[in-house]
Amino acid sequence: MPPSAPTPVDVSPTPGSQPPKNALDRFFHISERGSTIGRELRGGLATFFAMAYIIVLNPIILGAGEDKYHHHLDNAQLVTATALMAGLCTLLMGVLGNVPIAIAAGLGINAVVSLQLAPKMSWPDAMGMVVLAGLALMLLIASGLRQRVMDAIPGGLRRAIAIGIGLFISLVGLVDAGFVNRNPDSAHTTVPLGLGTGGQLQGWPVLVFVVGLLLMVVLTVRKVKGAILIGMVATAVLAIVLNAVAHVPDANWGLAVPDVPDKIFATPDFGLIGHVSLFGGFHEVGILTGCLFVFTVLLSGFFDGMGTIIGVGEEAGLTDEHGNLPRMGRILMVDGISVAGGGFGSASANTCFVESTAGVGEGARTGLANILTGALFLLALVLTPVATVVPSQAATPALIVVGFLILSANIREIDWSDFTVAIPAFLTMIMMPFTYSITNGIGLGVLAFIVLRTATGRFREIPWLLDVVGLCFLVYFALNPIEQVLGVR
Repeated sequence: MPPSAPTPVDVSPTPGSQPPKNALDRFFHISERGSTIGRELRGGLATFFAMAYIIVLNPIILGAGEDKYHHHLDNAQLVTATALMAGLCTLLMGVLGNVPIAIAAGLGINAVVSLQLAPKMSWPDAMGMVVLAGLALMLLIASGLRQRVMDAIPGGLRRAIAIGIGLFISLVGLVDAGFVNRNPDSAHTTVPLGLGTGGQLQGWPVLVFVVGLLLMVVLTVRKVKGAILIGMVATAVLAIVLNAVAHVPDANWGLAVPDVPDKIFATPDFGLIGHVSLFGGFHEVGILTGCLFVFTVLLSGFFDGMGTIIGVGEEAGLTDEHGNLPRMGRILMVDGISVAGGGFGSASANTCFVESTAGVGEGARTGLANILTGALFLLALVLTPVATVVPSQAATPALIVVGFLILSANIREIDWSDFTVAIPAFLTMIMMPFTYSITNGIGLGVLAFIVLRTATGRFREIPWLLDVVGLCFLVYFALNPIEQVLGVR
């Protein structure tokens, strides 16, 4: 990051300049990475607050669907499954991977499970498909193939992936805060998104977001330690006060009502844990369709996780000159285990979360931050009312700030004079927010790179494994016509 660019924390001392202070420091390499226990704990808190919405949102998405037999999943059981698997997988990444990358039910994949898989089979069958995708991903990782795929991606595209994630999380933040909204189909307009409601900023929640964003930006520019976390907490307090004074209707606050809860404790319901059928889905839809379903989940998990790992690693300054993180093999394996674990827990596939950048923005550089984030998810099993107090309008300003920091740190590192890299990088960057998918952005960027290098007579410069990846993405994007031709719909 250029010296003039604002950073949320002072990252001194230089990594490696201090010997370990104690066993905890030695295990997590805290001093070696230029961090402190305080920064790690602040980062862990910030990441949890930025991700806590998934405890509420994932049950809504999965609960909205029904399986082939018209069964709906129980909301209380989904809340328990979501928090439990997020906590366990995040802790595992902290201990084995030693990176501040938290894990929870992947957005997008859960919609595929709820709206594409479940209607054609039972819920246990659908979750079994997710487990199979996770097991296949673990085999790819154990063989070293996933690592080689990451190594085959050119440096310019790696930077573009990080930037695309920054733009993507910024859009996610704006949408979740209500600052930007989808124009309804009834509006009959070609403009898909608009400012606020009907082109205007309305309501106390949006005001809370604006105040929180301004506060966080000012604190960041002034290099206040804990800027992001201070901004989240202050904005949440403001939201609670406004809700008490203005008597804001619950519906206006979106997913999380910033009000003092009537109760603190809730009893977790573990009824969905392990409720899966590994091969029942193939009996319901046939071998070919079942394989296509598993392939869809596998490809999304493969590249969503890969993109997030690259983006968060770059932002944390943990990557080497080749763009690799320390313990990369372990990090990738935990990501694969999380996909399968999410299916086993009936929470859908778990994957690395881009909101981890909120913790990185607070200075998190090691897995110690994950220990706190994971512990808070497990605590949320019995403290769900408290965990959902922080409204999205208090957490989403962090995504805007971190999105800027990611972009400013990477944009100058791309060779814009080489159009065979610049154009794929541009497509990667814009397609992530425009299609609301990390996987789509990576896929279109890879395909554009292959086409342009081939068209300019530089085909031999393309790693053969990248050609294989491109072929997989061709199948991914053409999945609908392929299914129609094969008669599997």
